[in-house]
Amino acid sequence: MADNIVKDKSRLFAIRIIKLYKYLYDTKKEYVISKQLLRCGTSIGANIVEAHNAMSKKEFIAKMNISLKEAAETEYWLDLLKESEYIKLNEFESINSDCEEIKKLLISIIKTSNKSLNN
Repeated sequence: MADNIVKDKSRLFAIRIIKLYKYLYDTKKEYVISKQLLRCGTSIGANIVEAHNAMSKKEFIAKMNISLKEAAETEYWLDLLKESEYIKLNEFESINSDCEEIKKLLISIIKTSNKSLNN
């Protein structure tokens, strides 16, 4: 169940990231950080989808861990965009809270998967 929730939330998050990228690229003329954000922000969901097609529990956990790392990187770029005033505080808080929620779900899935792997 949590797997489907994180899959759905990561897809919606990727769409938000794509829209933010387009805004930063077209309106703010910011090309470097926005591209990094696009890559890692959309990679979260891509790795979750790959995890669902894993051939083993270990591979599933590895892909979920990659998703978690991509989410952490996404938070880094979002913070830089906020601190450099490319996005406003309320915009940052909205999208970053979505990223934090995905990270919490991923951590829970990884912990549960590791427990079942070790039993």
